[in-house]
This record gives sequence, structure tokens and C-alpha cells, in this order.
Amino acid sequence: MADTRLPDPQPIPTASDASWLDKLGPGLVTGAADDDPSGIATYSQAGAQFGYGLLWSLLLTFPLMVGIQMISARIGRVSGHGLATNVRRHYPAWLLYGLVSLLVLANTINIAADISAMADALRLLVGGSRHLYVVFFGMLSLLLQVFIPYKRYVRLLKWLTLVLLAYVATVFTVKIPWATVLQHTFLPHLQWQQDYITTTVAVFGTTISPYLFFWQASQEVEEMHAQPRARALKDTLAQAGDQLRRIKLDTLIGMAFSNLVAFSIVLTTALTLHAHGVTDIQTSAQAATALRPIAGEFAFLLFTVGIVGTGLLAVPVLAGSAAYAVAGTFHWKSSLESKPMAAKGFYGIIAMATLVGVGMGLTSIDPIKALFWSAVLNGVISLPIMVVMMLMAVRSDIMGALVLGAGLKALGWLCTGVMAVAVLAMLVTMAM
Repeated sequence: MADTRLPDPQPIPTASDASWLDKLGPGLVTGAADDDPSGIATYSQAGAQFGYGLLWSLLLTFPLMVGIQMISARIGRVSGHGLATNVRRHYPAWLLYGLVSLLVLANTINIAADISAMADALRLLVGGSRHLYVVFFGMLSLLLQVFIPYKRYVRLLKWLTLVLLAYVATVFTVKIPWATVLQHTFLPHLQWQQDYITTTVAVFGTTISPYLFFWQASQEVEEMHAQPRARALKDTLAQAGDQLRRIKLDTLIGMAFSNLVAFSIVLTTALTLHAHGVTDIQTSAQAATALRPIAGEFAFLLFTVGIVGTGLLAVPVLAGSAAYAVAGTFHWKSSLESKPMAAKGFYGIIAMATLVGVGMGLTSIDPIKALFWSAVLNGVISLPIMVVMMLMAVRSDIMGALVLGAGLKALGWLCTGVMAVAVLAMLVTMAM
């Protein structure tokens, strides 16, 4: 008699079944993408202008980044939807359209600045046409996102994060007075001056950016869809403990990596540029050029290669987060695993943001002014997005039984409060 028993169901995949590297993904890539060429310029200026004076800020941004990014990741994985979709389903349309419009604008400007910085860096290394490099980097980033499926593409992004180690390595090309560094990091001497406040705000605004919230939440949804038996955690509580531990580990490592790199850039420029009287850095390429006669050819090479590598990592995140936000707004299919013709709107936004960024890079638009206004927009929209995220994360109709606990809720609101102070300080300094 034939055996008519049904086969045993396949076990639900758990994070503990994966290798250590496979457990890292959305958090690691998000943290690394935070150190984009425009961020490198900001950190370089902080070190060049104030020496060790702003090292403390990177100590503070670490727990704040961990808190807010962990919350964005949990919203995505627990609800099964990205941030824009959740806002569309639970909040007024005017709020969604306003936030997403500003996000797309800020990301596009940031893409233009990053592509321009990559082109300038490559020209420093090998010479040639800046305009040609702008087109090359823009098209390369676009083609990689459109034609490489998500599982392979995210693996590529993970390996690209290793480029950031160039900035950690740069620190060891110079002699470091560790006692002085630790003193300024843990016992800072705060300055109540306009330039100091403005640069502090710039560091916070560069480090805690809205596009990172949208990207990490959406990547958690991508990871969920990439596993056939995975479901939104609010509907499958049996998976919750394992997945939330993975998110915590991934985010902790990603944000630690991000802040270590930023700390290394500030420290390197403080030890070299500031110590030799070079206090005005406008671009990441300018920082690399200024390092050359002071720290040597090897430091220059590491710094410059890092600009290109981080740009290749950050531009797809900027374009992708804009696409996830717009797709979530209009209920379009949104996945890097989908074929281009199956998600036309999603890939159309990626193409538009990247190509407009390339176009801006080919014009005479001042990249410094572009970065400034991008920072202003990011600062303005980060606050309401963080407030909405905090409100969403405690709603049982969105998070089910997995609403935020007291500790993570307190950390998230602390981060929101710090950003509120930063935005207020930015607006005050702009008006002065």
C-alpha cells in the first residue's frame, strides 16, 4: 500500500542557521553607506577646523544611531512593510507626500554631490576627464541596481563595506597621542561659537540621516521576502526572538563600523591637516589632496580610494531608499529582486534619481552649496520622520505584540530629542 502521509514541512529558517557573515546585512550596509563622500567631507572639515574638539560627537552618535536604526529595522521586519507603506496606511496623505518629496529631493542632491566627489577622487589618482567619470560612476551604480538580483547585489554591497577600512588604516600612518585623544573624546571642551555649533550640527545631520531609516526598514522587508517561509514577525511570533537578536547584532556592528570610520577620519585630519594649519576643507577630494604632502603618498592613496569605494556603496542606497519611499507611497511593487519590467515604477525612480544626479554633476552647480542644502533638507525632514517612527513603533495595529520595550523606546526618543536640538541650532545659526 502506498504511503499517503504528507512530507514533513521544511523548518522555518532562523538566523542561528546562518553563518556569522550572513547574519550581517541591512544594518552593516546601512552603517557603511552613512560614510559617503559628502560625509567624509564633513568629518574632514570637523577634524581640520577643530582638531580633537569634535571627537566626542562620534561617541554620542553611536548609541543614538543604534537606537533609531534598530527601530526602523524592527518596523520593517515586524510589520512586513517599509516606512512609507506604513505611513500611507496609518497617517494622513499630506504628511506622506511631504516627507517623501523632500526625501527624494535631498537624496538626489546628495547623489550628485557623491558622484562628483567620486569623479574628482578618480581624477586625482589617474587624471582624465571629470565629466566622463561622473557619467561612468552614475551609469555603473544604476546598472548594478537594475540588473543584479537582490541576493547577489546585497552580497556585493557587503564586500564593498571593506573599503571603509582604508580610513581606519589611514589613522595608523601617523603617530597618535592616545592620552590626548582619549581626554578630548571623553572629557570634551565644548565651544559656544557659531562655527563650532554649525559643524557639530553638520556631524549629527550627516551621521543620522533620513535615507538610512527608509533603506534599513526596506532591506528588512527584502530579507523577509528572500526567505520562502519567513513572514512578518507580528504574525509569526515563533520567529521573533531569533530575528530580533539578528537585527540587534547587525545594527550594533553596522553602526559601530560607521562611527569607527567617522572617528578615524576626524582623528586623521586632526593629526595632519589641523596640526599643520590647514583648517578649511570643502570637499573629500580636497582633504585627500591636503593629506598628500603632510601624511605621505600612502595615506593619500588610502583616503582617495576610500572616496570612490564609499561612493559606490552610498549612491545605490540613496537612490534605492528614494525608490522604496515613492513605491511605498503609491503602492507599487518594490524589490531589487524583481525584474525591471515587473517593477517599472520602482526602477524608474532609481533611474531618475541617479540620472538627475549625474546631470547635476555635469553642470556648474556648486557641489558645496548642493551639500549644504541637502543637509538642511535632511535636518528638516529627519525630525518629523523620527517622531512618526517612534509613534508607529508603539502601535499594536502596526507592531502587534512586538511594540517597543521601555529601553529602546527611551533611546529612540533621546535620539529624536537630540536631533530636535540639532535642527533648532541649525536654523538659529542660519539666521545669524
